[in-house]
Amino acid sequence: MKIKIKRVYEKIDPSDGMRILVDRLWPRGLSKEKAKIDYWAKAIFPSTELRRWHKYSSDELSDFEDKYFKVLNDNPEGVKELLQYVKEGQVTFVYSSKKQHLNNAIALKEY
Repeated sequence: MKIKIKRVYEKIDPSDGMRILVDRLWPRGLSKEKAKIDYWAKAIFPSTELRRWHKYSSDELSDFEDKYFKVLNDNPEGVKELLQYVKEGQVTFVYSSKKQHLNNAIALKEY
């Protein structure tokens, strides 16, 4: 199982494998054709409240992970669905946040 993480606005590469969007909102200014998203993991993204808290209140990934992991633990079916894709081969979690070292894709990979 190999998971890469990439900002959705970065150049698409064949080595990305299956591209999984892990954001609640569709990336601003990007068409579906240009994004080349294979699966939008709508069942496992952070709640609106958690997203807002993270955007304005925390600069520590561990603070966000604690809260996000609780969301994931409460949604075993969503996690199971995502794992089916991950087990098939190379996947890339794509996200739109400008925080490249502090985003839900990193937390999800860690989970």
